[in-house]
Amino acid sequence: MLYDNTAQTRVGAIEKFINDYCSTNGTAPSIREIAEGLGLGKSTVYYHVKRMEAEDRIESRGHRGVYTARELKDRGPFVPILGSVACGAPLFAEENVEEYVRLPESLFGRGEFFFLRAHGQSMIEAGIDNGDLVLFRRQETAWPGELVLALTKNKTESTLKRYYPEPETGQVRLHPENPELKEIYFPIDDFAIQGVAVKVIKDIK
Repeated sequence: MLYDNTAQTRVGAIEKFINDYCSTNGTAPSIREIAEGLGLGKSTVYYHVKRMEAEDRIESRGHRGVYTARELKDRGPFVPILGSVACGAPLFAEENVEEYVRLPESLFGRGEFFFLRAHGQSMIEAGIDNGDLVLFRRQETAWPGELVLALTKNKTESTLKRYYPEPETGQVRLHPENPELKEIYFPIDDFAIQGVAVKVIKDIK
C-alpha cells in the first residue's frame, strides 16, 4: 500500500507519537490524544490508524479507540483494568477500561489477561480484600476449586468465587472464602466462566 509524501509524513509522526506516549506514560494514547498531540483532526488520525493497522504496523486494543505500536509487545502486553467484580452479592462487571498497564511476560507468563477490582468481603480468606486488583487469565473453562470470574443470573451479572461443578445435580456451586457467608448454587445453563484468577495486587498494610 502506497502513501503520498504528506500521508507518509503523517504516518511516521503518528507511529512516533504512539511509541513516545507509551514509553512516557506506560499506556497507549487514544485517537483524541494523538490528534491533539499532533494538531490533526480526529478523522484524519483515525483514517491513517486504520490503514496502519491493516498493514500490521500497529495493534488495536479496542476500548476507547486505543492503539498500541506492535513492537511494544516485546516489552510485555498491555492489560486493561476493566472495573469491579463482586466478592459479595453478584455485581455486573462494567466493561469500562480505567487504564492499561503493561505486564512483563517473565513474571506473568503468556495469555490474554485483564484486571478487575475486587468489591466486597466474600474472598478474604483467599487473600482478596475489598479494593484489591485481581488479575484474570481470559478463558471459558476451569478446574474444580479454581477462583473464577463467573457470569450468573441469565449471564448478566458477575462474581468472583471458588468454582465447584456438580454435574450430577445439573448445578454449579460457588464457594465464598468467608465463613460468615453461604455457598451459592446456579443451574449449569445459567452460568458461564469469563476467566480464572491468577494473581492479586494489593497494598501492604
